[in-house]
Amino acid sequence: MVMRVNLPVQPHDLLWGMPMATVPADAPAWVFEVITLGHPVVVRRAQVAQGWVAVGVRGHSRDQRFATLMSGADIAWRVQPEQLVDAVDNVVADWPALQALRQIRSLMNALGLPWGVAGGAGFELATGIQVLHQDSDLDLILRTDDFFSREQSAGLVEALDNALWRIDLQLQTPAGAVALREWAGAARKVLLKADDGARLVDNPWQLQEHAA
Repeated sequence: MVMRVNLPVQPHDLLWGMPMATVPADAPAWVFEVITLGHPVVVRRAQVAQGWVAVGVRGHSRDQRFATLMSGADIAWRVQPEQLVDAVDNVVADWPALQALRQIRSLMNALGLPWGVAGGAGFELATGIQVLHQDSDLDLILRTDDFFSREQSAGLVEALDNALWRIDLQLQTPAGAVALREWAGAARKVLLKADDGARLVDNPWQLQEHAA
């Protein structure tokens, strides 16, 4: 049964329902395998036609990533990173990345901003499929619709550096994604990952300052 999901969905959302018929015929064999198994795809950043979603298929190894498109009409279920924050309480796996998630949860909640779990940790929490390992980082997103200062970012970096394990956090701005550590640093321009590509900008929250 298809659930009507309002578009646009957001980067890092996990989507179920990708039909085999829409997988490109020249896709690697492993792509057909994971779609057959009913694994979700992850929303990625790209410009697409109305009604379509840019997605990535995740394979069994780190080098298995395949970019393709999914029709919004085929979305059967969606899980967002924010929905996975507390899912860590229901898993028995105790990878360092998940230990770090439990440790920093109250810190992140105290920011008063929507945040969630992405990357391998998000995928494993959402599906129960083991993709993490002893050396996996914890990937997080923080939704910052309003300006989030460099000073705030530096303070957050310092706090996260006290965690049990390595944490990679992306700030999700209205214009695209910026690495927290980069925005907290000293460089005048930072790399903004947007739907139309990546570019260096002075301020990710001020579109008029975007520069190539």
